[in-house]
Amino acid sequence: MAEFSELLKRLKAERKRLLQELEQMQSSQRELERRAGGPFGERGEEASQVLELEKRLDMEKRLKKALAEIDHVLEKYDAGTYGLCDSCGNPIEPARLEALPQASLCLSCKARQTRDAR
Repeated sequence: MAEFSELLKRLKAERKRLLQELEQMQSSQRELERRAGGPFGERGEEASQVLELEKRLDMEKRLKKALAEIDHVLEKYDAGTYGLCDSCGNPIEPARLEALPQASLCLSCKARQTRDAR
C-alpha cells in the first residue's frame, strides 16, 4: 500500500475541501433563508429564485456524490483493495489512478458502464 500513500493524501485533502465547500454552501443558504423568511423569500414565485435554488441543489448533489466516491475508495484502501476494479477485480491502471485517485473501475469496465448507460 506504500505506493498509494501519495494518492491517499490527495484523496483526504480533496475530501476535506469538498466537506468545507458543502458546509459553506449550506451555511450561506441557511443565512439567506433566515434573512428572507424561507427558501424563496417573500416572492416565492420568482423564476430567478427558483433557478438559483435548483442550481444550489444540483451543486450540493454533485458535491455529495464526489464525497461518496472518495469515502468508497478510502474504505477500499482500509480493506486493502484500493486500486482494484469494483467490477472485474483486476488492477486499475496506475495512470488512471494518478489522474483520478477516486476511480473504482478500470478503463474497460468504466467504458462498458458508460456505454450501457446510454
